[in-house]
Amino acid sequence: MSFFKKKDGSKEACCCSKKTDAQSIKVLGAGCKSCHQMYENTKQAVQNQGLDVDVEYITDMEKVVQYGAMSMPVLVVNEKVVSVGRVLKPKEIEKLIH
Repeated sequence: MSFFKKKDGSKEACCCSKKTDAQSIKVLGAGCKSCHQMYENTKQAVQNQGLDVDVEYITDMEKVVQYGAMSMPVLVVNEKVVSVGRVLKPKEIEKLIH
């Protein structure tokens, strides 16, 4: 007996499908090299996942301060801060947006 099959023999959808709840992704930064690298890595992660989500790059410090992060770059997914102060690799970002 298999736990992964329905009674009719077809496979159920896997929990690791390409579906994501990410509807908005933002990179906040001052425009420095590290912040720009985070933005590029985030775009790469979204592309690797095959997602149809725009990545926004925000350098307006008034908007950045509203998120309460004290160091940059900042990764925001669905208006929730998920990473602060370090440049993540695309694979790390994929885990956070999945």
